Amino acid sequence: MLQGMYSAAAGMAAQQQRIDAAANDLANTSTTGYKHVRVAFRDLAYTASGTGGTRDVLIGGGSAAGLMGRSLEQGALQLTGEPLDVSLQGHGFLAVKGRDGQVAMTRDGQLGTDERGRLVTSGGLLLDPPITVPAGSDKAQLKIARDGTVTAKGVRIGALRLVTVPNPSALEGGADNTFKTNAASGPAAAAPRTTTVTQGSLESSNVDLGDAMVGMMEAQRGFELASKAIQYQDQLMEIANGIKR
Repeated sequence: MLQGMYSAAAGMAAQQQRIDAAANDLANTSTTGYKHVRVAFRDLAYTASGTGGTRDVLIGGGSAAGLMGRSLEQGALQLTGEPLDVSLQGHGFLAVKGRDGQVAMTRDGQLGTDERGRLVTSGGLLLDPPITVPAGSDKAQLKIARDGTVTAKGVRIGALRLVTVPNPSALEGGADNTFKTNAASGPAAAAPRTTTVTQGSLESSNVDLGDAMVGMMEAQRGFELASKAIQYQDQLMEIANGIKR
Protein backbone atom coordinates (compact mmCIF):
# COMPACT_ATOMS: atom_id res chain seq x y z
CA MET A 1 0.00 0.00 0.00
CA LEU A 2 2.94 2.30 0.54
CA GLN A 3 3.63 2.05 -3.20
CA GLY A 4 0.23 3.61 -3.82
CA MET A 5 1.09 6.51 -1.52
CA TYR A 6 4.40 7.03 -3.29
CA SER A 7 2.70 7.09 -6.69
CA ALA A 8 0.05 9.56 -5.51
CA ALA A 9 2.70 11.79 -3.92
CA ALA A 10 4.65 11.78 -7.20
CA GLY A 11 1.46 12.81 -8.98
CA MET A 12 0.97 15.71 -6.58
CA ALA A 13 4.54 16.88 -7.15
CA ALA A 14 4.06 16.69 -10.94
CA GLN A 15 0.80 18.65 -10.85
CA GLN A 16 2.38 21.24 -8.55
CA GLN A 17 5.09 21.83 -11.13
CA ARG A 18 2.42 22.24 -13.80
CA ILE A 19 0.57 24.72 -11.56
CA ASP A 20 3.77 26.72 -11.05
CA ALA A 21 4.38 26.90 -14.81
CA ALA A 22 0.79 27.98 -15.50
CA ALA A 23 0.96 30.61 -12.75
CA ASN A 24 4.17 31.98 -14.23
CA ASP A 25 2.52 32.21 -17.67
CA LEU A 26 -0.53 33.98 -16.24
CA ALA A 27 1.70 36.47 -14.45
CA ASN A 28 3.40 37.31 -17.76
CA THR A 29 0.42 37.71 -20.08
CA SER A 30 1.33 41.39 -20.51
CA THR A 31 5.14 40.99 -20.53
CA THR A 32 6.67 42.13 -23.80
CA GLY A 33 8.19 39.29 -25.80
CA TYR A 34 7.43 36.62 -23.17
CA LYS A 35 7.26 32.99 -24.37
CA HIS A 36 5.09 30.54 -22.46
CA VAL A 37 6.48 27.42 -20.79
CA ARG A 38 5.72 23.93 -22.11
CA VAL A 39 5.30 21.12 -19.56
CA ALA A 40 5.15 17.38 -20.28
CA PHE A 41 4.70 14.28 -18.13
CA ARG A 42 6.64 11.01 -18.08
CA ASP A 43 6.25 7.69 -16.31
CA LEU A 44 8.50 6.89 -13.38
CA ALA A 45 10.18 3.47 -13.04
CA TYR A 46 8.08 0.31 -13.07
CA THR A 47 8.80 -2.58 -10.66
CA ALA A 48 7.68 -6.19 -10.67
CA SER A 49 4.87 -7.06 -8.27
CA GLY A 50 5.21 -10.06 -5.97
CA THR A 51 6.17 -13.56 -6.99
CA GLY A 52 4.55 -16.58 -8.53
CA GLY A 53 1.55 -15.81 -10.68
CA THR A 54 1.79 -12.06 -10.18
CA ARG A 55 5.51 -11.62 -10.90
CA ASP A 56 4.79 -10.44 -14.45
CA VAL A 57 2.56 -7.60 -13.20
CA LEU A 58 4.34 -4.26 -13.16
CA ILE A 59 3.55 -1.52 -10.66
CA GLY A 60 4.24 2.03 -11.76
CA GLY A 61 5.97 4.60 -9.63
CA GLY A 62 3.67 7.40 -10.73
CA SER A 63 4.51 10.29 -13.02
CA ALA A 64 6.83 13.28 -13.09
CA ALA A 65 6.57 16.61 -14.85
CA GLY A 66 9.37 18.10 -16.89
CA LEU A 67 9.86 21.40 -18.67
CA MET A 68 10.05 21.01 -22.45
CA GLY A 69 11.29 24.53 -23.01
CA ARG A 70 9.44 27.53 -24.38
CA SER A 71 6.92 27.95 -27.15
CA LEU A 72 8.45 30.25 -29.75
CA GLU A 73 5.19 31.11 -31.45
CA GLN A 74 5.19 34.73 -32.63
CA GLY A 75 3.29 37.09 -30.33
CA ALA A 76 0.94 39.74 -31.68
CA LEU A 77 2.50 43.05 -32.69
CA GLN A 78 1.47 46.28 -30.99
CA LEU A 79 2.15 49.53 -32.78
CA THR A 80 3.45 52.11 -30.30
CA GLY A 81 5.02 54.75 -32.53
CA GLU A 82 7.92 55.06 -30.06
CA PRO A 83 11.24 55.35 -31.94
CA LEU A 84 13.09 53.08 -29.50
CA ASP A 85 10.48 50.30 -29.52
CA VAL A 86 11.40 47.42 -31.82
CA SER A 87 9.89 44.03 -32.56
CA LEU A 88 11.34 41.03 -34.35
CA GLN A 89 9.57 39.11 -37.10
CA GLY A 90 10.93 35.64 -37.61
CA HIS A 91 13.30 33.45 -35.65
CA GLY A 92 15.84 35.21 -33.50
CA PHE A 93 16.55 37.35 -30.46
CA LEU A 94 18.27 40.58 -29.52
CA ALA A 95 21.70 39.98 -28.04
CA VAL A 96 22.16 41.68 -24.66
CA LYS A 97 24.69 41.54 -21.84
CA GLY A 98 23.29 39.91 -18.71
CA ARG A 99 23.99 41.09 -15.19
CA ASP A 100 26.53 38.27 -14.88
CA GLY A 101 28.48 39.72 -17.81
CA GLN A 102 27.51 36.85 -20.11
CA VAL A 103 25.65 37.28 -23.38
CA ALA A 104 21.91 36.65 -23.10
CA MET A 105 19.00 36.92 -25.55
CA THR A 106 15.60 38.56 -25.43
CA ARG A 107 12.54 39.33 -27.54
CA ASP A 108 11.75 42.37 -25.39
CA GLY A 109 12.37 45.29 -27.72
CA GLN A 110 11.19 48.06 -25.39
CA LEU A 111 14.45 50.00 -25.43
CA GLY A 112 15.56 53.17 -23.66
CA THR A 113 18.80 54.93 -22.76
CA ASP A 114 20.88 54.95 -19.58
CA GLU A 115 22.68 57.93 -18.03
CA ARG A 116 25.51 57.55 -20.55
CA GLY A 117 23.20 57.50 -23.55
CA ARG A 118 23.60 53.78 -24.21
CA LEU A 119 20.63 51.76 -25.44
CA VAL A 120 19.26 49.40 -22.79
CA THR A 121 16.29 47.05 -22.45
CA SER A 122 13.33 47.71 -20.16
CA GLY A 123 15.20 45.67 -17.54
CA GLY A 124 18.26 47.91 -17.80
CA LEU A 125 20.46 45.47 -19.75
CA LEU A 126 22.93 46.82 -22.30
CA LEU A 127 22.73 45.68 -25.89
CA ASP A 128 25.61 43.53 -27.11
CA PRO A 129 27.51 45.19 -28.70
CA PRO A 130 26.58 48.45 -26.94
CA ILE A 131 25.12 51.34 -28.93
CA THR A 132 25.53 54.91 -27.69
CA VAL A 133 23.21 57.68 -28.82
CA PRO A 134 25.17 60.92 -29.51
CA ALA A 135 24.65 63.65 -26.92
CA GLY A 136 21.95 66.12 -27.88
CA SER A 137 20.25 63.72 -30.30
CA ASP A 138 16.47 63.66 -30.33
CA LYS A 139 14.99 60.17 -30.06
CA ALA A 140 12.67 61.06 -32.92
CA GLN A 141 15.74 61.37 -35.14
CA LEU A 142 16.81 57.78 -34.48
CA LYS A 143 16.06 55.33 -37.25
CA ILE A 144 16.28 51.56 -36.93
CA ALA A 145 16.33 49.70 -40.24
CA ARG A 146 14.85 46.27 -40.89
CA ASP A 147 18.31 44.71 -40.63
CA GLY A 148 18.87 46.36 -37.22
CA THR A 149 21.11 49.22 -38.36
CA VAL A 150 20.70 52.24 -36.06
CA THR A 151 21.28 55.76 -37.39
CA ALA A 152 21.07 59.23 -35.80
CA LYS A 153 20.60 62.19 -38.11
CA GLY A 154 21.52 59.92 -40.98
CA VAL A 155 24.80 58.76 -39.39
CA ARG A 156 25.24 55.10 -38.51
CA ILE A 157 25.90 54.65 -34.77
CA GLY A 158 25.63 50.86 -34.52
CA ALA A 159 23.44 47.86 -35.21
CA LEU A 160 21.25 45.53 -33.19
CA ARG A 161 22.82 42.07 -33.13
CA LEU A 162 20.22 39.43 -33.98
CA VAL A 163 21.05 35.90 -32.88
CA THR A 164 19.47 32.48 -32.68
CA VAL A 165 20.42 28.92 -31.63
CA PRO A 166 20.04 25.50 -33.31
CA ASN A 167 17.31 24.43 -30.85
CA PRO A 168 15.52 27.56 -29.55
CA SER A 169 12.80 25.61 -27.71
CA ALA A 170 15.45 24.28 -25.29
CA LEU A 171 16.58 27.74 -24.15
CA GLU A 172 16.48 28.40 -20.41
CA GLY A 173 14.51 31.38 -19.16
CA GLY A 174 16.67 33.85 -17.28
CA ALA A 175 16.25 37.05 -15.30
CA ASP A 176 15.01 40.29 -16.86
CA ASN A 177 12.93 38.48 -19.50
CA THR A 178 16.00 36.93 -21.14
CA PHE A 179 17.05 33.50 -22.37
CA LYS A 180 20.27 31.61 -21.73
CA THR A 181 21.92 29.02 -23.97
CA ASN A 182 22.74 25.52 -22.77
CA ALA A 183 24.00 22.22 -24.15
CA ALA A 184 20.54 21.28 -25.47
CA SER A 185 19.92 24.60 -27.23
CA GLY A 186 23.38 24.89 -28.76
CA PRO A 187 25.52 28.04 -29.02
CA ALA A 188 24.27 31.40 -30.24
CA ALA A 189 24.88 32.33 -33.87
CA ALA A 190 23.68 34.98 -36.29
CA ALA A 191 19.93 34.94 -36.97
CA PRO A 192 18.75 34.17 -40.53
CA ARG A 193 18.46 37.07 -42.92
CA THR A 194 14.69 36.53 -43.05
CA THR A 195 14.45 37.85 -39.48
CA THR A 196 13.59 41.54 -39.60
CA VAL A 197 13.22 44.45 -37.19
CA THR A 198 10.20 46.76 -37.11
CA GLN A 199 10.65 50.13 -35.44
CA GLY A 200 7.80 51.64 -33.43
CA SER A 201 6.21 48.35 -32.37
CA LEU A 202 6.47 45.69 -29.67
CA GLU A 203 5.82 41.96 -29.62
CA SER A 204 3.20 40.92 -27.09
CA SER A 205 3.41 37.85 -24.87
CA ASN A 206 2.39 34.67 -26.70
CA VAL A 207 0.45 33.37 -23.67
CA ASP A 208 -3.17 32.55 -24.50
CA LEU A 209 -5.09 33.59 -21.39
CA GLY A 210 -7.90 31.08 -21.97
CA ASP A 211 -5.53 28.13 -22.47
CA ALA A 212 -3.47 29.15 -19.43
CA MET A 213 -6.57 29.33 -17.22
CA VAL A 214 -7.82 25.94 -18.42
CA GLY A 215 -4.39 24.42 -17.82
CA MET A 216 -4.32 25.87 -14.32
CA MET A 217 -7.74 24.40 -13.46
CA GLU A 218 -6.80 20.98 -14.88
CA ALA A 219 -3.61 20.93 -12.83
CA GLN A 220 -5.48 21.92 -9.65
CA ARG A 221 -8.04 19.14 -10.19
CA GLY A 222 -5.23 16.66 -10.81
CA PHE A 223 -3.53 17.76 -7.60
CA GLU A 224 -6.78 17.31 -5.65
CA LEU A 225 -7.33 13.81 -7.07
CA ALA A 226 -3.79 12.75 -6.17
CA SER A 227 -4.25 14.07 -2.62
CA LYS A 228 -7.55 12.14 -2.35
CA ALA A 229 -5.70 8.98 -3.41
CA ILE A 230 -3.32 9.41 -0.46
CA GLN A 231 -6.28 9.79 1.91
CA TYR A 232 -7.87 6.59 0.55
CA GLN A 233 -4.59 4.71 0.90
CA ASP A 234 -4.35 5.88 4.49
CA GLN A 235 -7.88 4.67 5.21
CA LEU A 236 -7.11 1.26 3.65
CA MET A 237 -4.00 0.90 5.79
CA GLU A 238 -6.01 1.79 8.88
CA ILE A 239 -8.56 -0.93 8.04
CA ALA A 240 -5.77 -3.47 7.36
CA ASN A 241 -4.10 -2.68 10.67
CA GLY A 242 -7.42 -3.08 12.49
CA ILE A 243 -7.98 -6.54 10.96
CA LYS A 244 -4.43 -7.63 11.86
CA ARG A 245 -5.04 -6.79 15.52
